Amino acid sequence: MNYYKKIKNELINNEITKRIKDYSKNRSDLTTYYNVGKLLSEAGKHYGESIIKEYSKKLTKELGKGYGLSNLKRMRQFYRMIEKGAPLGHQLTWSHYRELLPIKDINEIKYYIYISEEQNLTRDELKCKIKSDDYKQLPIEFKSKLISKEQVKIKYLIKNPIVIKNNNNKEIISEKILQQLILEDLPSFLDELGNGFSFIKNEYKIKIGNSYNYIDLLLYNYEYNCFVVVELKVTELKKNILVK
Repeated sequence: MNYYKKIKNELINNEITKRIKDYSKNRSDLTTYYNVGKLLSEAGKHYGESIIKEYSKKLTKELGKGYGLSNLKRMRQFYRMIEKGAPLGHQLTWSHYRELLPIKDINEIKYYIYISEEQNLTRDELKCKIKSDDYKQLPIEFKSKLISKEQVKIKYLIKNPIVIKNNNNKEIISEKILQQLILEDLPSFLDELGNGFSFIKNEYKIKIGNSYNYIDLLLYNYEYNCFVVVELKVTELKKNILVK
């Protein structure tokens, strides 16, 4: 098989598609790079690793920039990632997948693809979540359901721990200071919780029986159409034990 000719044809057809069918650019990119990655993988097995470098030089000379050695290796890595079980989500762009390529754990990759599609993340937003180790904060139950492809409920999407930014290096010695830190950077806190959360009010007053109580933070999740009550504690929360 003439692997170089097939690779060149795939890339040329993709360039043509991107010019005449703007709406299908993304789908064409991912399909093309998957096919090219597969051909590169097969060619490497037949002719050795150095063949990719040779192809890179020829493609750059004949088609121009964009087909250097590192890019061809990314296409091959992309193919191998999909073959391991990563979904080929057409809502994601090639830029999204490039952020995922360095990740070794296929289940972690699946998670980032899942939230990218669910939350319509941009490449920069995805990059930020990867950098903050979003996946590592998730409960084990969520990871198990993701692996088994079970339906994911909202309780499995709540991270543990939730990271609160402390840019002023304040010593958290009370619930008031913890609340202040959250309110100083509310968007980051809501992002930590997940998708669909909005802030209603802090110190929200409610009446229970004949007395009034205050909710530290009252949130609303518009995706699940429910209020979320947040009680802040700086010490371990202990359950009350009733003795009869």
